[in-house]
Amino acid sequence: MKRLIFILLIIPLVSKSQVFSFYCQMPTVAGSITLSGGTYTTSGSYHIHTFTTTGTLTVTGTGTVEILVVAGGGAGGNNGGGGGGGGGLIYNSAFSVTTGTYTVKIGGGGGSLGSSGTNSSFSTLVAEGGGGGAGYSNSGYSCDSTGNGGGGSGGGSAHNGTGLSGNHNGGNGNGNTGGGGGGGAGANGTAAGTYGYGHGGDGLASSISGSSVYYAGGGGGGGYSSYSVIYGNGGNGGGSRGFNTSGTMSNGTPNTGGGGGGAAAGGSYIPGYGGSGIVIIRYIP
Repeated sequence: MKRLIFILLIIPLVSKSQVFSFYCQMPTVAGSITLSGGTYTTSGSYHIHTFTTTGTLTVTGTGTVEILVVAGGGAGGNNGGGGGGGGGLIYNSAFSVTTGTYTVKIGGGGGSLGSSGTNSSFSTLVAEGGGGGAGYSNSGYSCDSTGNGGGGSGGGSAHNGTGLSGNHNGGNGNGNTGGGGGGGAGANGTAAGTYGYGHGGDGLASSISGSSVYYAGGGGGGGYSSYSVIYGNGGNGGGSRGFNTSGTMSNGTPNTGGGGGGAAAGGSYIPGYGGSGIVIIRYIP
């Protein structure tokens, strides 16, 4: 009888509402967000959205994301021309987003002789296009770049990178050998030497996609076929090599922001065009 009385006294201490709240209360996560748009992949705990063409990102919730924005690279110059500059590059490790739709713009590479690339952007982050390389007879093509600078032509001056998202210069050209290399996101392009042509500056590596990839390398300078070093190499990050009279044109790698290579001297040779940009966003939900 004493044991039964003890049980009756304990039971009223726990109400039905208390039992319900104990079993049904769920933990909450501060800054929880969900994204949609672009090409969706995962890497470990990260959800990754990659944009290679202009589109929209839809955000539900409030939080921060990691983001890489790369602009289009510049085209090379003609007639011993300089290499195009790599596109400007912006990286932000904790960019705040909230519920809504965001426009993602992907910049194109320079698509004509010595033309600059165009900007890529996400919200307030604007990466500026790489500068076009100079031509031999005219060093005025895209004379200054807001991204990374294009290379100087044979006998011409280099272009300076002046933008916030890219400030590496192109290398000077040499009137006897060829064009300078375009500036990359990580390094200046080199000048054309006495027996060689300028090389494109290296871009920067990022693992935001789940693997380490270089972006925004500068294009190599174009040259003369009478020297053993026939062209400047493109920088790591999609920059294309320069060309001599026997070379085959290639462009900056698409969706890296790589600069195009300069064209060979002594004829109507076509330079390489710039590679288009890219935007990559990742987060842990």
